[in-house]
Amino acid sequence: MNRWKAVLAAVTSCIVMAGAWGQSYPTRPIRLIVPFAAGGSTDIIARLAAEQMRKELGQPVIVENRGGAGGALGTAEVARSTPDGYTLAIATVSTMIVYLATRANPDYTLESFAPITNIASMPNVITVNPKFPAKNLTEFIAVLKAKPGKYSYATSGVGSINHMLGESFQAESGVKLIHVPYKGSGPAMQDVMGGQVDILFDQFPSSKTYIDSGKLRAVGVITPHRVPGYPDVMTMEDAGMKGFTDEAWYGLLAPAKVPPEVLARLTQAMKKVMAEPELRARLESIGSRPVGNSPAEFVAQIRTEIDRMKKLVKERQIKLEE
Repeated sequence: MNRWKAVLAAVTSCIVMAGAWGQSYPTRPIRLIVPFAAGGSTDIIARLAAEQMRKELGQPVIVENRGGAGGALGTAEVARSTPDGYTLAIATVSTMIVYLATRANPDYTLESFAPITNIASMPNVITVNPKFPAKNLTEFIAVLKAKPGKYSYATSGVGSINHMLGESFQAESGVKLIHVPYKGSGPAMQDVMGGQVDILFDQFPSSKTYIDSGKLRAVGVITPHRVPGYPDVMTMEDAGMKGFTDEAWYGLLAPAKVPPEVLARLTQAMKKVMAEPELRARLESIGSRPVGNSPAEFVAQIRTEIDRMKKLVKERQIKLEE
């Protein structure tokens, strides 16, 4: 009997300590790992969110860039970190969808994390060199169908989100393009502007400056609605591809096995963060759409997109670099 009393006392003590942990968390700075270099869309959104998280959690949220392997290196680092809520990651389509759907032996899985929320979604855009013989998406598709295999598209690399966008577009529209992979979006964009490659698949904010300056022409967005301020840029549905939408997104992850009380604190904090008018306005100013869904909704979204990506890779017979 005394032995069972001792066990019960130990369990009760753990529960009390866990509750106290959740109430006191955080007591020191939090690391927010961005698995890409500074300056890109992921980094920008992470820093906007980190500032609001600091205000809500009462501790500094320090953004650290850990680029490499298409985002897999930094993401794997968080998966291996101590699950105490002090190391978090920004999740993207590249790290949580493309990577998990295309690797036989990934360094991490969805089960390695406790997804918290999708912070923001961002429209993907198809742009062309200004000399390309099409002014809108309908004309663009007609030109490509008239000469299959003639035109090329640049991306940030084999297996990147932009590569998959190009494959998705070909599957949906019935056109045939030549893929020209680069080591990063910057060189890809430069060669499309220079005329060495015809087409670029990219995230709208990254291309916005060049679209506005006339160095690139936007012919279509892979998103349900036309982008505010760009009423002439058609959606896929405008061109007859009903249901074809594919947005980039940026979410927040904690390592799996984070104490439930800590996860609840983070979830509660992010709900308040995502309701902040200042954050929402700043996200919208860079062309993104604030989301702020629940952990369950975010997990379901990731699972659905992984399944869809696996199907695309199989149907298109895409060969990826390990």
